[in-house]
Amino acid sequence: MTTPLYCAEAARRDYAQRLAERFQLPLLSRRPTDGYWLELGAERLELVTTGKHGAVYAEFVEGAARHRREQGGGRGQPVAKAIGLKGAKEIPSVVDATALGRDSFVLASLGCHVTLVERSPVAAALLFDALDRASSHTDTADIAARMVLVHANAIDWLATLAEADKPDVVLVDPMFPDTDKKSAAAKKDMQAFQQVIGDDLDTLALLSAALAAARRRVVVKRPRLGPAIAGIAPSAVLDGKSTRFDLYSIKALNSSPAA
Repeated sequence: MTTPLYCAEAARRDYAQRLAERFQLPLLSRRPTDGYWLELGAERLELVTTGKHGAVYAEFVEGAARHRREQGGGRGQPVAKAIGLKGAKEIPSVVDATALGRDSFVLASLGCHVTLVERSPVAAALLFDALDRASSHTDTADIAARMVLVHANAIDWLATLAEADKPDVVLVDPMFPDTDKKSAAAKKDMQAFQQVIGDDLDTLALLSAALAAARRRVVVKRPRLGPAIAGIAPSAVLDGKSTRFDLYSIKALNSSPAA
């Protein structure tokens, strides 16, 4: 079922129409009374529902994004290490193939040009709105300028890239079925996305497409104790407190003997 869009701010009706057309969202004239829907208010676009939890939205200017931008640790951050940014002479180009945006923004703040590829119209619309707001803010406009949003299935999109357009790194952060109910309840945004977007059940195909497109490496973000993507063993693993990064070196994989 397609998630609808409701415009709660009359002055922003034209922007709502743009969102509806770009992401093929049904535009409602009345606020729904049940289920999930996107709601455009005076400040931002939000994914909302009735009774379960508060609104979910993408944010690149304030809150956690601002903290990571100002005090996150620079190239020493785990995601920066994972893509090979720490100590790199040249800043790698990155495709975020399952873009929820947070790591993409960190990498863009460190100088990377990042293409965010998101197939869900809901997630893509939220990211579009966050980038629009970040582009208009003096603290983040230069960072947002290094981020490009593509609304597409990453498996198909990666396969269309010409050799000259292939990125150095592909970042993959799939949503696996969450069996930890306490964790799911604590993370309202993930809970909402599980309901509206669903799990990524084609991760092996996505990993294969990423490996075919990346020049240097593919990085898969996982819960620290979560399973790796079945089928292709990572070249290395970078562990963190709550998450880890499985690293797939293109050079190492290409030099491995055939099974």
